[in-house]
Amino acid sequence: MPDDLLLPGQRIARGVCRLLRSHDFACLEEVVPKPGLRVDVMAMGPKGEIWVIECKSSRADYQSDRKWQGYLEWCDRFFWAVPPDFPSEILPVGEGAGLIVADDYGGEIVTMAGEVPLAGARRKAMTLKFARMAALRHHALRDPGLL
Repeated sequence: MPDDLLLPGQRIARGVCRLLRSHDFACLEEVVPKPGLRVDVMAMGPKGEIWVIECKSSRADYQSDRKWQGYLEWCDRFFWAVPPDFPSEILPVGEGAGLIVADDYGGEIVTMAGEVPLAGARRKAMTLKFARMAALRHHALRDPGLL
């Protein structure tokens, strides 16, 4: 998508994905772990670890979203991702959440999130969901006329 068509949250997500790719993570944007929850970025690491990253472009964006604690049960680590000028002191970093500062082109992990390993059955379910979503999206790119 051309840069001028990206929304602020999409720009942050792109920078987050570039950052995490440099750490050997594979990323998917807009993943639905269960009905009613949609995470901005889900990343899978080389050892199968699952990180969820919630992108917030402004104070109002953060204040209007109160679902973040529902994401914690779907990942090993949870992060907020914000642009450099975001007032990060309003985020509950350190309460089971890490912090990434990102822009359109990259980012930096400022605070590492604490690890709370997923249960085996949940990890298997999320790994399958991640793999299937990645394969289906790839297939849709290769064959856009397929329903």
